[in-house]
Amino acid sequence: MPELPEVEAYRRLAEGSVLGREVLAVETPDPWYLKQGTEAAELADALVGRRLVAARRIGKLLLLDTDGGSTLGLRFGMTGRLVVDGVPGVETLLYTSDADLAAWDRFVAHLGRARRAGARPGRLVVRDPRRLGGVELDPDEGCLGPDVLTVGPAGLRAALEGSAAPLKARLLDQARLAGVGNLTADEALWRAGLDPTRQAGGLSDAEIGRLARTLRATLAELIARGGSHTGDLGPSRRPGGRCPRDGAALVRRTVGGRTTWSCPVHQR
Repeated sequence: MPELPEVEAYRRLAEGSVLGREVLAVETPDPWYLKQGTEAAELADALVGRRLVAARRIGKLLLLDTDGGSTLGLRFGMTGRLVVDGVPGVETLLYTSDADLAAWDRFVAHLGRARRAGARPGRLVVRDPRRLGGVELDPDEGCLGPDVLTVGPAGLRAALEGSAAPLKARLLDQARLAGVGNLTADEALWRAGLDPTRQAGGLSDAEIGRLARTLRATLAELIARGGSHTGDLGPSRRPGGRCPRDGAALVRRTVGGRTTWSCPVHQR
């Protein structure tokens, strides 16, 4: 599923392949996929004839800025992929099909030529089988918390303090901390030795420092490996799975509405 590592791969694909290119036309075959009141005609007016000049990311939200001042916001839900000129940002996502079916194309921007010899006009496509993502014009960036890769111990404490919610649920709250997904949360808490059901506001300074370092290191490693599904805990997140660290049988629970796997021995 697209979590921060996947969306960062999409950002890098966009940065390397679409910046400077003119939007020639847009297709919005699925009106339901347009969010927050965005209309197809409004989207076309803002994008067509403009060039894409920046590719940014806040958490799991991809932002493509135009030279006209408008920003295209792309969210990918659980099954969305970004494809530019036929090249996907990631090859494989869990819990979905990687088939290239036009019926799953929810948004298409036809682009002018890339700046390389022999380049032809191409397309930027959001392909989403389950339609859980969305496209939005000028999304409210202020509704998101700080991007998790920019957060140190002080920022993490600010996101957690005073909360009686389970630790994992608070980490998944994008308004508090942008970018932590379900797989990443389980991996980071397992590495940090923290139980996902701990009260979020009850961590010590040492535990907050350890978790802040672990979150950043975990995400950097998952990005380098190629996705949120590449964590050390990942293969064991299944019935009968055992902790890769100490061999204990993993516990499966629902925390913050999400399936959660943890080790009862070293996660405290």
